[in-house]
Amino acid sequence: MAWPVDALLHGAQGSRALFTTRHGGVSVAPYDTLNLGDHVGDAPAAVAANRARLLDALHVQGVQRIAWLNQVHGCDVVDLDDWDGVEVPRADAAVTARAGLAACVLVADCLPVLLAAPGAVGAAHAGWRGLAGGVIEQCARALCDKAGCAPDALQAWLGPAIGPSAFEVGDEVREAFLVSDAQASRAFLRLRAGHWLADLFTLARQRLRAFGVSAIHAEDICTVSNPRDYYSYRRDRVCGRQAGLVWIPAR
Repeated sequence: MAWPVDALLHGAQGSRALFTTRHGGVSVAPYDTLNLGDHVGDAPAAVAANRARLLDALHVQGVQRIAWLNQVHGCDVVDLDDWDGVEVPRADAAVTARAGLAACVLVADCLPVLLAAPGAVGAAHAGWRGLAGGVIEQCARALCDKAGCAPDALQAWLGPAIGPSAFEVGDEVREAFLVSDAQASRAFLRLRAGHWLADLFTLARQRLRAFGVSAIHAEDICTVSNPRDYYSYRRDRVCGRQAGLVWIPAR
C-alpha cells in the first residue's frame, strides 16, 4: 500500500489505528485511487478490490476483518461484539473488544475520531451534525462501558478533516453547538453576517476533554487543501472516501 509505515498509530494495550489516504487503489478519476466508499458512484468491482487491498495490507498488523458501516450522520453506536457479520450496521460509530476486527468509519471532510481503551476500541464519524449531537461522547461512553474503565483511560486520534480555513457555515451550525456549550464559540470565526468559519478539530477536542479524555492526538490535516492525498466532498462533490480504522491485533 502507498501509506507510510509511520502512519500506523499505537494505543492502549497494543491497539492500533490508521487513517488511509487516497493512494494505492485501482479506482479511476474522480475516485482515484483508493476509494473505499461503496455509495459514491464508483464501480462496485473497484471498491471491492480497494477494500480487499486494504484488508490484505492490514493482515500483517493483525486485522482479520473490517466492519464497514452504513453511516447516516447520526449518533448511534453499534456494538460489533454482537454483530452477525452479515448485515451492514446502520450507525455512525462502533465499538468492539474482538481481536482482529477493525472498527472503521468512512470520511471525505467529516472528522474521523478513533478511540482506544484497555481491551477495547471504537471509531466515530463526526460531521458537524453528529459532533453537535454527541456522537463522540456516545462512542466514548460505550467504549468505557465495554472496557470497564474511566474516560481518562481512553486515547483519541483525530484524523484528516475539513480545516478551519475551509469550513464555512451558517448561524444554525454555530447555534447547534452553543446551545449546549458556550465555550464552543471559540471554535468559530466570523466572516460576515450569518457566516462563520468552523473548526471541527477544536470542537472535538472540547467535547473529548469535557467527557474526561485528555490523551488526544491530532495533526489537524485539512482534506480540502490537500487534494493530492485526500478526498474532499466540499472541494470536489463527486469523490471517493478515505477511512479511519482502529483494532486490537489478533494473535
